[in-house]
Amino acid sequence: MYRTGDVVRWTGDGELVFVGRADDQMKIRGHRIEPGEIETALTSFPGVRQAAVIIGEVRPGDRRLVGYVAGDEHSVDGRTVRDTVADLLPEHMVPAAVVVLDALPRTANGKVDRAALPAPDFTGATTGRTTFREPRTDTERILCDLFAEMLGLEQVGVEDGFFELGGDSISSMQLVSRARRAGLVLTPRQVFEEKTPERLAAVAAAAGTGERSGAVSDMGVGDVAWTPVMRAFGPQAAGVRFAQWMTVGAPAGLALEVLTAGLTAVLDTHDMLRARAVPGEPRFVVGEPGSVDAAPLVSRLEAGPEDLDTLAGQAAREAAGRLDPAAGVMVRAVWVDAGPDAVGRLVVVAHHLVVDGVSWRVLLPDLQAACEAVADGREPVLDPVATSFRRWSHLLSEQALSSERVAELPTWQALLGEPEAPLGGRALDPAADTAATLRRRSWTVPAQEAAVLVDQMPAAFHCGVREVLLAGLAAAVVQWRRETATRTLLVAVEGHGREPLDGVDLARTVGWFTSARPVRLDLTDSELEDAATGGPAAGHLLKTVKEQTRTTPGDGLGYELLSHLNPDTAPTLHAAPAPQVGFNYLGRFTAAAAAGTVNAWQLAGEAAVGGSADPGLPAMHALEGLAVVRDTPAGPELSVTLNWPVRLLDEDDMERLGQAWVRMLGGLAAHTAEPTAGGHTPSDFGLLDLEQDEIEQFEAIAANLEEGLSR
Repeated sequence: MYRTGDVVRWTGDGELVFVGRADDQMKIRGHRIEPGEIETALTSFPGVRQAAVIIGEVRPGDRRLVGYVAGDEHSVDGRTVRDTVADLLPEHMVPAAVVVLDALPRTANGKVDRAALPAPDFTGATTGRTTFREPRTDTERILCDLFAEMLGLEQVGVEDGFFELGGDSISSMQLVSRARRAGLVLTPRQVFEEKTPERLAAVAAAAGTGERSGAVSDMGVGDVAWTPVMRAFGPQAAGVRFAQWMTVGAPAGLALEVLTAGLTAVLDTHDMLRARAVPGEPRFVVGEPGSVDAAPLVSRLEAGPEDLDTLAGQAAREAAGRLDPAAGVMVRAVWVDAGPDAVGRLVVVAHHLVVDGVSWRVLLPDLQAACEAVADGREPVLDPVATSFRRWSHLLSEQALSSERVAELPTWQALLGEPEAPLGGRALDPAADTAATLRRRSWTVPAQEAAVLVDQMPAAFHCGVREVLLAGLAAAVVQWRRETATRTLLVAVEGHGREPLDGVDLARTVGWFTSARPVRLDLTDSELEDAATGGPAAGHLLKTVKEQTRTTPGDGLGYELLSHLNPDTAPTLHAAPAPQVGFNYLGRFTAAAAAGTVNAWQLAGEAAVGGSADPGLPAMHALEGLAVVRDTPAGPELSVTLNWPVRLLDEDDMERLGQAWVRMLGGLAAHTAEPTAGGHTPSDFGLLDLEQDEIEQFEAIAANLEEGLSR
């Protein structure tokens, strides 16, 4: 006998049904995929008796899912099969092509010979397309060319679908941007709905002449109401030093006039950088393009004997202190000039009211493109912004009053529950516990554990890195405050907030979108000491946290919308308990280059990413946990941080808590190495009503069968 790796499940009739293979998991575009799930969907199509899925490579680095089916005596059309399974599977699991064969090739032991499967023709000849139609209009030709250019194809017909050819949600946003440069206005939703060049050509508008309704009011100019995250901080959010900054290598030979012209193009493109905070009111006034002079916002420092990165850090803090939201000074740029032949430093500082972490992924590339254009003697032309922050703010105000959002109120009330005992000796006092009183301590997770936590564990447990890190923090806090006898914890989990509401495209919108939602974690049934040592309880802990974080209503925006933008519901939620603990997974970034190895426009130095807060800004939580992953040549580096008001919590206690967080993460990592680690939870099967014990019974049956066949 030999180990087959086949995973099966019992049906209600007592039959075994093949589900997939335990060792065939694939990874494509950041998603881990079980091919058996896709094959099951393919064989559900009438007339398909066999199916297989592989990853095919169109060109080096461009990998796509390919489905193969063998039909019965009736003919099967590949395109029809693909369109049908597209309604059954998540977008990232839909094959780019479905190839129809008379029979699937087999190895000597009867398994599908995947190496013998024919290479697909992504232009359509083997995907079920029987005819190739040339574009008939200029718009169709532009779209066909863009499809081919983006997806690495020699030709695309007007009836070929973007996602069918290998596109995804990210590339659809890039398609919209390139189409706009070519003079066509589309939205990502239109790409998703219409799919083909022919159908997109019918809905595309000429740039500047036929854009969607509301385009005039979506210019981003005029009054802009504060969004929930801003209102949560209160008037102090408009304080001077509430800022973020990035430090990159400044190109050798950079000129002050080039930087000024480049920043001008960025200011004219991104509305919120031209915003002025109205004193005493929760709103901005955004001026027209050209209303902000970039020259006073740009400065040059000559590098002295100090270390470049040290000088850049000092420049960042000084520039943050010279921001002035009430006067419309929302951004500054400081060039640390290391000489005509050396890479210097460029510090870009922006007030937090007008940027968030995602915004920098737009701002820095735009500033680079604009400066390079000016240096080459060209007019800097940046890609347009599809949805203004002003439009987003208006949509949130509308959503907060909608019946759908108001219907979420009872669920949020139930989730918030009863007040918890204070983490410290008293409750958080926004007047006394301010940014000036905050203390900060960071710890680095051992490298071998970090790699498991951010790569292997999310795949094994079908969850995100955020849930892994949150599980470790929640367990550590519950252990630390064991004297309270409660094992439940209310946590405010922060997210990027750029939710896909109807009619919006926020891919290039600069602004502060961050949102937070409360999550109640009940660890009563978790054996935390066993979890910390890598025992089975570690898996139970992660599954518990994973499921409980997914019980919040809808997209999670509703809590803050109802708390800050709906006068009827706000009093109810303000009277309810607020989370004492906040958690924010900042994401995964490429580590900044070390001094001496920095290239132009590359993140530079240990303090390449930074920020500051106005001393009077209120602390939002009694305890805040942060985590960030930096990809280094040696592998992922995971660091965790605790922030706390010094008058509320004891520093020695926080040291113990931080070490407990790292220890708990170590236990989670150790557990992942166990053969029984991993598995699904009910939220993985949205269409089925399964309990966790039922899922584990199915998984145990599959494991026992596999073990028996290996003997």
